Amino acid sequence: MRIAIIGAGVAGLATAKVLTQAGHEVQVFDRTPDVGGVWSRTRRYPGLTTQSPKAQYSLSDFPMPKEFPEWPSGEQVQAYLAAYATAFGLDRTLRLRTEVTAARPHGGAGGGWTVETTDGAGRHSTEDFDQLVVANGVFCEPTVPAYPGVEEFTAAGGRLCAATEFHDAQEARGSRVLVVGYGKSACDVAVAISEVAESTDVIARQLLWKVPRRIGGFLNFKMLLLTRMGEALFRYRRLRGIEKFLHGPGNGVRRRMIDSIGSVSVRQFGLGRLALVPRGSMEGIVRGAIGLATEGFFEAVADGGIEVRRDQTITRLLARNGKPFAQLADGSTLPADLVVCATGFNQAVPFLPAPVRERLLDERGNFMLYRQIMPVDIPGLYFNGYNSSFFSPLNAEMAALWIAAAVARAVPLPSTEDVRQAVVDQLAFLDTATDGHHCKGTKIIPYSMHNVDEVLGDLSLNINVLVRASHWLNPINPAAYRRLTPALLRRLPADASMAIPVPTTPPLPSGLDVAADAPFIEKDSPR
Repeated sequence: MRIAIIGAGVAGLATAKVLTQAGHEVQVFDRTPDVGGVWSRTRRYPGLTTQSPKAQYSLSDFPMPKEFPEWPSGEQVQAYLAAYATAFGLDRTLRLRTEVTAARPHGGAGGGWTVETTDGAGRHSTEDFDQLVVANGVFCEPTVPAYPGVEEFTAAGGRLCAATEFHDAQEARGSRVLVVGYGKSACDVAVAISEVAESTDVIARQLLWKVPRRIGGFLNFKMLLLTRMGEALFRYRRLRGIEKFLHGPGNGVRRRMIDSIGSVSVRQFGLGRLALVPRGSMEGIVRGAIGLATEGFFEAVADGGIEVRRDQTITRLLARNGKPFAQLADGSTLPADLVVCATGFNQAVPFLPAPVRERLLDERGNFMLYRQIMPVDIPGLYFNGYNSSFFSPLNAEMAALWIAAAVARAVPLPSTEDVRQAVVDQLAFLDTATDGHHCKGTKIIPYSMHNVDEVLGDLSLNINVLVRASHWLNPINPAAYRRLTPALLRRLPADASMAIPVPTTPPLPSGLDVAADAPFIEKDSPR
């Protein structure tokens, strides 16, 4: 089939790789000049690094270079994804500097999509495709508050921008800067700016718990939170195995395990002395957003290089004596040559026509996606990357397998009504578990591996049970899943997998342990 993919980030590239290996003709559209999505040079802010360590942020069959640090920089991740595209022959599928302006279903029994694009030179084109995959990302369009007085503020020389629009810390040299937000992006950019700015204030509506990269100064946080045990500490909609104990007789132990991380954070960062202890328990991280502590952030606060204005928002921007200022909710004003907003993202698909969006979204604007992938009743349309998690590349890869199988009609699906009810139930669970903070149904943290298991369960495919068991105490290793793509492709109908031979025993990438190379298990295998 001829398949269009919108977005050349992690999800788009993983999908293109799997579908190309399945024999399809793929075109990947992205409006930026390079691959990488959130890691593109057009969107990287100073201080950007991964939140997960490099092993957990790697694609299963393409490990990050050994020389990369434990938490690679944004530039390194983009280079890694560009190398991935080249290694798997995806460069020929890429249509960079090309924005999809419209994607319309053909209608009728034949299905298909018409995609309209505009390239960097302003040339318009229209092409037809059999299937469409939306992988534009849930962190695609930054949200910048519409502050009153912005015209007066900018006329006085002030600048208001999103963090993803701020690319060089030197632009803040000698300036009085306000960074709005308290997530990882806000703290990352605040540290970089504080090194050159006259003053740096962080305007935090709500403090979030920050997890140390190395708990107690030595234990990598992945040993606690990036394991199946770490995920099991948070109640999922269906309990299984040890989860039944942790959320039953062992509930007290479970709570103490989570809260102990918060206690360590308070001591390690001196949060009490800095008056930066968040309200609520550490378990509340699932209701907002878990944040990996930015190196140097709390040290800069302690040294006076950064001042955190907790429980505050900007109510208006203004000019005073010809100089730019910002007014806070408590009535105070701060000089503000530059206001950088790290205030989240808007999940949107403006290129889809209104009738499609009406069927895609519920009455609250949540994406109605089965397995975070398939709309309830829109033939030929799939999503990838709408499953933000601790292991986003792995979740994207497994979703790509699901899409390849669905295109080949090899996914056994419930009835349309049962699919719809499953989506409604999942959104209701996320509403309760995250207090509604699930980015319109696209954030599945901390239930990353539950999603992987459900997706692979539909395909009757998974890795060796002993390797899965090892991930209860050891960090999830995406490399353990590297044999699943060739395993699936061998099972697809011949006319969907004849273009590229699938090796029976892929070579082991350097730097992987023996456990990661343990055999996979197909659920219908006699093994």
